Amino acid sequence: MNLLTVLRLLSTLRPLCAHERWTRPQLEAYQQQQINLLRAFAYKHSPFYRQFHQGLFDRPLSELPVLTKQVMMASFDELVTDPKIHLADIRKQHEEAPDARYLGKYWVNATSGSTGSPGIFLFNDHEWATVLASFTRGYEWAGIRINLTRRRKIAIVSSVTPWHMSYIVGQTLRSPWATTLRLAATEPIEHIVQQLSDWQPEVLIAYASMMRILAVEQLENRLHITPQVVFTSSEVLTDETRRLVETAWGKRLFNQYAATETAGIAAECEHHMGLHLYEDLVIVENMDEHNRPVPAGVYGDKVLVTVLFNRTQPLIRYEIGDSIRLSDSADACGRPFRVVDGIQGRQEDTLHFPSTDGKQATIHPNLFHQVMDTVSVSGWQIIHHNDGLHVLLSGSNSTTDEAKLIEDMSRALAKQWAVVPKIHVEHVDAIPRTANGKAPLIRAASNAPEG
Repeated sequence: MNLLTVLRLLSTLRPLCAHERWTRPQLEAYQQQQINLLRAFAYKHSPFYRQFHQGLFDRPLSELPVLTKQVMMASFDELVTDPKIHLADIRKQHEEAPDARYLGKYWVNATSGSTGSPGIFLFNDHEWATVLASFTRGYEWAGIRINLTRRRKIAIVSSVTPWHMSYIVGQTLRSPWATTLRLAATEPIEHIVQQLSDWQPEVLIAYASMMRILAVEQLENRLHITPQVVFTSSEVLTDETRRLVETAWGKRLFNQYAATETAGIAAECEHHMGLHLYEDLVIVENMDEHNRPVPAGVYGDKVLVTVLFNRTQPLIRYEIGDSIRLSDSADACGRPFRVVDGIQGRQEDTLHFPSTDGKQATIHPNLFHQVMDTVSVSGWQIIHHNDGLHVLLSGSNSTTDEAKLIEDMSRALAKQWAVVPKIHVEHVDAIPRTANGKAPLIRAASNAPEG
């Protein structure tokens, strides 16, 4: 991280810290101001938004149409605000020089494409400073503050793909003040454990599924580290994973919620009473499947985000398939931001079965989490195939009661009026991972039947 990047980060982070002392009315006034500025810029510089919001320029945010990834990518060149940007050129550069900045000034990030073709998201230097600040804010809430006089040792176990945000952020933040060991989550666990033990990180950052594995390695005396703080992100953090991590290293776990489209969205503070939304950076609307707002205390089917700081590629009411639940109470810390007290995962984590009334039973991930978190294993994954549910277990021992697991799963599904499929329990050496090293807990195979 060069000096200019450090200065940009610090100058961006300073006002964000001041926002945390605002009242709720002050925050809402700021949000409205930023929405107005964002929309004015988009209508002036984006041909797409002039057409997409035609006749709605003076309407409130809640009345604007929802932007999906498919529509965004199909209209990419018209949506971005720099006429020199062309999607075809970005894709060509990805093949030829994936580490290079596009047009010499844009940071290019891509989603994993788990639901089809990947989404592409661009940020200029000032926007990228806000991306960095969004992640740094979460670290500061955990007590890890920027300190130019003290060097910290950080270990990150995640993606090493050049276009993934976690990798680019990690590379950008590399500096003499934060020495970083970056390990690919796809590497053999024995190799990861050895390198972490040799490195002895003060800060450990990993996908939630990887953190669970590392906690088990620590508890079984194969991993020997004493991190001061542990951060998880990118995947659902289950109660059992949190318990394992806290057993391994104490109450040092801080969860973060982020997306490639937005950078940081929310993070835990020192009270661990949920995740505060970064509402001075991103407007978050929690919606049902018909794009209607859901009340606090209820899980939604999707999230609509309006990114207040990105002018290069404006995202206004952009749909992310996350299922979250907002708390109906405030955190005692006094920050004005709303709190997310539950994250179930994404739409692709929701399974569908025929129901006993001949319709369809929609099973949200929390049902499976509640059943599987009682099983003593280091890792698990549920895959919905056309011949039933396959429950993969890794690190299980002779005390695992397969019959009880099948009975508990069947009973839980039956309570949701699902026609209970055949349940297969399989013991594997390791849970299958994606190309990025993630191990999704729940997924539907392409040949799974529709309800």
